[in-house]
Amino acid sequence: MIKVVTFFLIGMIVLAMFGKLRFPGQKRLKSKKCHRCGRYRIGKGPCDCGKGTS
Repeated sequence: MIKVVTFFLIGMIVLAMFGKLRFPGQKRLKSKKCHRCGRYRIGKGPCDCGKGTS
């Protein structure tokens, strides 16, 4: 029983470490958001809210 709990905790620690990693493309995804409303833009046109141009 102690082995199962130990492996579970080690697995949770490994998952937490992977969750904190920075994956490639994060900067590009962040730049695809509207600066005003925060929604993701699709394509190269302005945001649907009409306020953000980039």
